[in-house]
Amino acid sequence: MPKVGMEPIRRSALVKATIAEIGEAHSLDVTVGQIARRAGMSTALAHHYFGGKDQIFLAAMRHILAEYGEQVRGQLAQARSKRGRAEAIIIASFDQTCFAPETVNAWMTLYAASPTSPDTRRLLHLYQRRLRSNLTHALRGLTPQPEADAETLAALIDGLYLRAALSRSGTATAALQSALSTLDLLLKE
Repeated sequence: MPKVGMEPIRRSALVKATIAEIGEAHSLDVTVGQIARRAGMSTALAHHYFGGKDQIFLAAMRHILAEYGEQVRGQLAQARSKRGRAEAIIIASFDQTCFAPETVNAWMTLYAASPTSPDTRRLLHLYQRRLRSNLTHALRGLTPQPEADAETLAALIDGLYLRAALSRSGTATAALQSALSTLDLLLKE
């Protein structure tokens, strides 16, 4: 008989184990068995909770996106102006928590898998739409073309993130400064 209340704990353990396994493998080239072993449970139980590796990976990325969302909301809570809102989104995008090696590898896997996996592509598009929407909202009234400028900043954030994540230093300081400088240029400040 299953233990009552264990499902959320086991799901969380599987999600964390998936992120760790992808971090070590630098790809989605891991098995459900490896993930389950790391989480301290059987492969059958992992399949019971998620169905398969793709579903576990999607849950892991939703977890990472939820953490990113918390960073954004935390930064936005401190913003005191529209410009401050735009800066908050940029700062959250380059928070050090986004640069943990296993998180970086999960993001790389998401980007690599999106052309061939509709569910992964949908999750990536959701993240991109939310980023553009938040930036557009912050830029309204600050620039004559908030949608286009939001698109520019969103693409820059993704590109700078990838570049910083793949660099030997693994820090976001220079990337953050570049994104904030671009904001200054767009706002002509």
